[in-house]
Amino acid sequence: MPRLGLGTWQLTDGTAGAIEEALRIGYRMFDTAVDYGSQAGLGMGLQRSGIERGDIYIVTKIEEDDTPLDAVRRDLDELGLDYANLTLIHRPPENGAGEALWEGLIRAREDGLVRDIGVSNYSSDMLDTLAAATGETPVVNQIEWSPFGHSDVLQDHHRARNIVLMGYSPLTRGERLDDPQLHDIAAQHQRTPAQIILRWNLQRGIVPLPKANQTSHIEENFALYDFSLSDDDMQRIDRMNEMWSALGSSVAYA
Repeated sequence: MPRLGLGTWQLTDGTAGAIEEALRIGYRMFDTAVDYGSQAGLGMGLQRSGIERGDIYIVTKIEEDDTPLDAVRRDLDELGLDYANLTLIHRPPENGAGEALWEGLIRAREDGLVRDIGVSNYSSDMLDTLAAATGETPVVNQIEWSPFGHSDVLQDHHRARNIVLMGYSPLTRGERLDDPQLHDIAAQHQRTPAQIILRWNLQRGIVPLPKANQTSHIEENFALYDFSLSDDDMQRIDRMNEMWSALGSSVAYA
């Protein structure tokens, strides 16, 4: 799995071109879902790029009211692909931990439609319930993650179980990029606040999925590998945590 991916939520205009640009810049992981409206454009951009399928990592999702195998095939048809590298349960159902959904994803993996399977928006308790019920631990939990909303407890729980934390909305959907402390750290490194946030994610071991459709932002978000944050920088950013969510609701960090 690459250390950084491109999120495609709301990337519904010029999707194929944006994907081609991202691939040119160096992105190799793309995150999508049927309700993003980006799957067809993503598939077209991959096809037009001419890059080998084995060099690209695609993350898809099934919804809580889906029939798993049907949903996986639906998404692959929209993408024009034979398999997904990773498929997630997009969110837990209203009742239970989604055991039937999870068993369906296990079957999809056994059938070769998916290489790995995981979840999204799961608390540690709900994830443990799912694993105990099926004997299969998700390889990934994708959850909102930013300097302003994150959890050491959740990360420690996942590390102990070898679960990768994948962070969506890492740039706070633009709502907190004007934070004075971020700007101060960014100025010290001659970087942008967005680059500071993404570098913080990488150094914490989080796989961030910034969303962008302008070439300048796609390039900016990828330029993370020629600088690093000091321990003091990291601790300062850690202390920005307010358990805040860009979604306006509580994130399942318990």
